[in-house]
Amino acid sequence: MKTSERDPIENLSGTAAAQKIREIAKSARICFFGTSPGKHPLDVVPMAVQDVDEAGNLWFLSGRSSQKNRHIAEDPRVQLLFANVGDSDYLSLHGVATISDSRADKEAHWTPIAKTWFTGGIDDPEVTVIKVEPSDGYYWDTEHGKMVATLKMAIGALTGKTMDDSVEGKVRP
Repeated sequence: MKTSERDPIENLSGTAAAQKIREIAKSARICFFGTSPGKHPLDVVPMAVQDVDEAGNLWFLSGRSSQKNRHIAEDPRVQLLFANVGDSDYLSLHGVATISDSRADKEAHWTPIAKTWFTGGIDDPEVTVIKVEPSDGYYWDTEHGKMVATLKMAIGALTGKTMDDSVEGKVRP
């Protein structure tokens, strides 16, 4: 039970939700990308986020013949799991993925590091772009940053009082 007067639940929607998604996804940079074509548990692979747009949509580069692309073709529902341990930020998103073969999408989201996976560069026939449009999710964050949260935990441990600095809530772009 929290002894704080403040409410640690802060549900976000619209622009505020998109901003929170961008903030956590960009700082974490890598997520666990889960697909589940009609089965559980999820098949999860690490993926680098190429971009998060103003609406909160997330963009990834992916191999055309990858299992992930095959799963999305069968069932476009996905779950993305982010952990930015250094800043104590966490995010779980559910959404719908679409696969694009558009040259414009490839150019917009290509980075030189992507050549590590696509040796033929942007023209590699394996390159596709995945857009995930989040429908909802949940985040956990600290209100004042990791340093203040750590200090409050130390004081709480010494005094025996809960001094939780966390904030959490639903996101719905």
